[in-house]
Amino acid sequence: MSAPAPLTAPVTAAVNTAGNLNPTLADLLAPAPDLWLLIPTLLAAGVYLWRFSASRGTHSGRAGWPVWRAALFALGILLLLITTQSRAATLTQSSMALYMGRLMILAELVPPLLVLGLPRSLHLNARQGLGRALNVILDPWVALAVWTAVIVFWNVPAGFNASVVSNTAGALLPALYLLSSLMVWSVILRPLPSVQPAGIGSRGWFGLISALPMMAVASVWLYSPNVLYTPYVSALCLWNYTPMQNQQLSGWIMMLAGLPALALAFIQLFAWLVKLSEGQGMPPQPPTQPPTQPPARP
Repeated sequence: MSAPAPLTAPVTAAVNTAGNLNPTLADLLAPAPDLWLLIPTLLAAGVYLWRFSASRGTHSGRAGWPVWRAALFALGILLLLITTQSRAATLTQSSMALYMGRLMILAELVPPLLVLGLPRSLHLNARQGLGRALNVILDPWVALAVWTAVIVFWNVPAGFNASVVSNTAGALLPALYLLSSLMVWSVILRPLPSVQPAGIGSRGWFGLISALPMMAVASVWLYSPNVLYTPYVSALCLWNYTPMQNQQLSGWIMMLAGLPALALAFIQLFAWLVKLSEGQGMPPQPPTQPPTQPPARP
């Protein structure tokens, strides 16, 4: 009976397939279609384009769905295609930093662009059909639970090692990052007011709390004295980085990618405090009564 293959086999195989430890940007952006992600992306883009074109026929449609929103949505789709349909997706097992760069684009760039691209004229009934489902899915506690589960489980050594060895890290984990982050950014940006009755203060606190899991994982990667993930311990890494350098660079990528969302949370909290200081949310004061005059003497 032959000995079992070491855990570094998927990484080594990826490097041997690539045949180049110093790929250029052109190498990384070379097309490598993944139909499991390509088909749903193109269908979503097609539905959006169809509805946007239909809105051009009326003045109210154009006002509620301006061109700049469509441009943001198109940019998000473009980044999604580049991240999931390029050769970079096939090389990330040779570089933890490259892998984390892809995940952060899917978690911190693509979702806000897609959410901001939705029209403000979209109104749903929170008690029926799709509106009711979104009311549950976009609940802050549900979004926070899903996001935290994805960040924590797939970044502890046992979960990450299993995903790499079972080859589910290539497509499953990016999809989970994208979907869970879409939930988080939808709570923060509130694109569907009819099914999201949250105020700016609660969204600010939510953004602050939801940033903590990612910042915690990034801190562990930065300050850990050892390589945490078995598949990368003896791996041949791209661009001559050592496994430890790859892990620390991944920590910096994750931490820097989370700063814009953290800054937005502080801005929302500051705006909420300004509203409170202006008297909103304070109990109404009883009207003052004019002083009574004594009756005039006859």
